Amino acid sequence: MYTTEKEMLKAKERFDIRDLRLIMKILRSDEGCPWDAEQTHSSVIPSLIEETYEVVEAIEKNSPDMLCEELGDVLLQVVFHTQMSEETGDFGFDDVVTGVCRKMIERHPHVFGSVIAEDSQTVLKNWDAIKARTKNTDTLYEKLKSVAVTLPALQRSQKVIHRILKETSVPDVSDCGLSEKETALGKKLFQAVQECEKENVDAETVLRRYCMAVTGAFSGENGTAKPD
Repeated sequence: MYTTEKEMLKAKERFDIRDLRLIMKILRSDEGCPWDAEQTHSSVIPSLIEETYEVVEAIEKNSPDMLCEELGDVLLQVVFHTQMSEETGDFGFDDVVTGVCRKMIERHPHVFGSVIAEDSQTVLKNWDAIKARTKNTDTLYEKLKSVAVTLPALQRSQKVIHRILKETSVPDVSDCGLSEKETALGKKLFQAVQECEKENVDAETVLRRYCMAVTGAFSGENGTAKPD
């Protein structure tokens, strides 16, 4: 028999979500890790963002092994945050799971109810309608405000444009608190993202890959770009 939870965990070869939650609970305890114990929701934001982008990198590299590892790191972030919230009594892991399960059931009435949706466009239309009703985002302004301001600028701009174009046209804004030069450049960038949206192209992905291609052009010796 194992005398401690730590010994039990060290002896295991396969783990499940209960083990991960237990590990995080131990790490946050007085007998755990000083660094883990002193973290807050805010302090681990950079890690959550970094791990998410590493998942994207694994997908774009088409690497199952890398994807498996990076998804584990994202899952760790979820368990980390829920453990901190359990300690303060705000909510726990099961509350997070319950909330997302309810959301999935509610927003898929064509699967769990009597609504008929024969194609993905109808599914998305129903999803948006249910989301607007549950989040009280009936006006276009409320829908635009609900787009997270912490998203990368290109990604947030495209989400805003996507929601505007569903109902009207994108306005021409001149007074945005920037200098004349900055306003002109901002307008060009926004127009470029709008063109991506109209062509059904993800602006964030396109610019990231183009930047990688430019970087790769300097892979020759002496740090110079390869000739055409």
